[in-house]
Amino acid sequence: MTDPAKTLCPYCGVGCGLEVLPPAQPNKPTIRDAQGNPLWQTRGDRAHPSSQGMVCVKGATVAESLDRDRLKYPMMRASLDEPFQRVSWEVALDAIVNRIQTVRQEMGPDGICVYGSGQFQTEDYYVAQKLVKGCLGTNNFDANSRLCMSSAVAGYIQSFGSDGPPCCYADLEATDCAFLIGTNAAECHPIVFNRLRKHHKRHGHVKLIVVDPRRTDTAKAADLHLAIRPGSDITLLNGIGHLLLRWGSLDPEFIDGCTQGFAAYTEVLRHYEPTIVADRCGITVADLETAARAWAEAKAVLSLWSMGLNQSSEGTAKVRSLINLHLMTGNIGRPGAGPFSLTGQPNAMGGREAGGLSHILPGYRLVKNADHRHQVEQFWGLPAGQISATPGLAVGEMMLALEHQQVGLLWIAATNPAVSLPDLNRTKAALRQSPFTVYQDAYYPTETAEFAHLLLPAAQWGEKTGTMTNSERVVTLCPAFRSPPGEARPDWEIFAEVGRRLGFAHQFEFVTSAEVYREFAQITRGQPCDITGLSHDRLRALGPIQWPCPDPETTATAATRHDKRLYTRGMFNTADRRARFAAFHSNGLAEPPDDQFPFVLTTGRLYGHWHTQTRTGRIEKIQKMHPAPFLEINPRDAQQLQVQGGEWVEVRSPRGTVRLPLLVTQNIRRGTLFVPMHWGSLWADNAECNALTHPVACPTSGQPELKACAVQVVPLKPPEAATVAAEALPETTESSILSAAPTS
Repeated sequence: MTDPAKTLCPYCGVGCGLEVLPPAQPNKPTIRDAQGNPLWQTRGDRAHPSSQGMVCVKGATVAESLDRDRLKYPMMRASLDEPFQRVSWEVALDAIVNRIQTVRQEMGPDGICVYGSGQFQTEDYYVAQKLVKGCLGTNNFDANSRLCMSSAVAGYIQSFGSDGPPCCYADLEATDCAFLIGTNAAECHPIVFNRLRKHHKRHGHVKLIVVDPRRTDTAKAADLHLAIRPGSDITLLNGIGHLLLRWGSLDPEFIDGCTQGFAAYTEVLRHYEPTIVADRCGITVADLETAARAWAEAKAVLSLWSMGLNQSSEGTAKVRSLINLHLMTGNIGRPGAGPFSLTGQPNAMGGREAGGLSHILPGYRLVKNADHRHQVEQFWGLPAGQISATPGLAVGEMMLALEHQQVGLLWIAATNPAVSLPDLNRTKAALRQSPFTVYQDAYYPTETAEFAHLLLPAAQWGEKTGTMTNSERVVTLCPAFRSPPGEARPDWEIFAEVGRRLGFAHQFEFVTSAEVYREFAQITRGQPCDITGLSHDRLRALGPIQWPCPDPETTATAATRHDKRLYTRGMFNTADRRARFAAFHSNGLAEPPDDQFPFVLTTGRLYGHWHTQTRTGRIEKIQKMHPAPFLEINPRDAQQLQVQGGEWVEVRSPRGTVRLPLLVTQNIRRGTLFVPMHWGSLWADNAECNALTHPVACPTSGQPELKACAVQVVPLKPPEAATVAAEALPETTESSILSAAPTS
């Protein structure tokens, strides 16, 4: 039997190890898909430390998408109303280089905008930063992590002095109180949840608390489900803090020796009496006290969160309000305890290490920090002042710049903003105004391809060798196990070739991705995310390794790495080595409901699908599992609207409309609606939920409030709406999970 290739699942940030088997195996028939393509087989890698052999349906079926609707050759057109024509790489690269030179001359470097993705490998991210922020001199590189994890990044930096989740997956089996807020981990991070749930079942004293307006599969497993009103997260967290302070459930030694700002925080907490908090959150005082008591009595509290906190106009404040509870009780830096952000994408962590957002630089450095800029300029062999002191445009700001004709070149890679960005109708109008858009992706068609002038075929997962870092800071080498189709190329090679053609041959002498990683590792030396002890060769020989992993390794760094946790000594990455409390009152939703738009719409993922279906939409098993979008509504709200399950409604916001069939369920609180975010125009008619959402973003992180907007619901009657097939709707939100539970 041929030895399987060991790699990493390219979906969520859990970072599950996979083994991949080729289609042709000795003494076994070749398995083919409906189109006759031979299928690679995937299974969980039992040796991978993060997933321990488990894999969900997405990882189990990912190889089925390798040969579906691939973009194989460069394609170009002069205008958006013309068809694409195949061109050579030479023509495509000349077009990019000429456009960059023209824009730099006529508009300056800030007329160039690049939008990347947590689907990149770290090598792709790093070469793009060197090209855009270094050689071109603009910080206008952002990534779809802006929609995913930027509030967590900002929260960690402001509270601890540096980005980087301090916890590890071993904490899932060491905690005695897991506090999950703003995460439906059972569907969105199923292998992490599987590990936590097993621990919870085995140990009767372990408490599981879930905060979510919906009764998700995650909430159904909880000892306590707090179905709070959307937008009341800070109120809840401050209410818990108020009770902990009242009861004296603090760690005074930790507070005095390891933190700053506690007095200002306690001044805020005195305004959050239990009756006030319960009323604002829509829960009972008894449940609030139960949650606080669980936190107070636990020896180790582990909090987990994802988009429900991050995707908010006060996302950074929410994250820091959660971290406050850990600081006041000393629940950080020890087994089973700490604030743990569950990363949304497979290499969003690697992107953060490589500087893949518009305000950061490689090695957890900041654009605004003059010393950091100078360090990177010296390392890259660039003149002083080459890196701009001004943070670049976040992706939402890029759309505004397009509206104001301040962008001469937009380069999009490995992401699908024509579905994923908020205020989608306005976003599409902005994309149409781009004078020249390069779109680099593995698949065609996608919704974003409609707005491109030049398409570049990219090698995807399994077709290029590189690294990815998961939520617990574990770095895995992902080797190529097959050749790219047609003329597709790795993303880093495309960026590097453009750099060479622009005259930066010395900066882009890389021949292999191993050389790229070797250089990237060196730029992290002495930084919190120091990986100078890692290389492709070491990862290939030893398997996945967690950072920090410096070279040479000291006794102190070795102890930290073997412990798997950050801040074990109560020393943080701030100037005085103390963590910072934050004092925030809640502002609530950026767009609260009113008489005209009385419902709050929230969005999220389903177990089987991934983002905008660019990959999962092409996998038959997942399409059968989740064949169509729907709108969840509480039975009492449905009764008031005089509608029933399966009937169609039109959902309207001040920005747009969608039409969806109803799923009437007790699993969502009154006044709140839910729609899955996966369906763009390629996969359903008039079902793009981001046509409804607004672009208001957190002022600190720039992350938009994709989780809540105000809407109205209007029943549709035939002939306005067709009757939806009964099998197109799940009977309950958990039916799709139970039919394909995580397997090992």
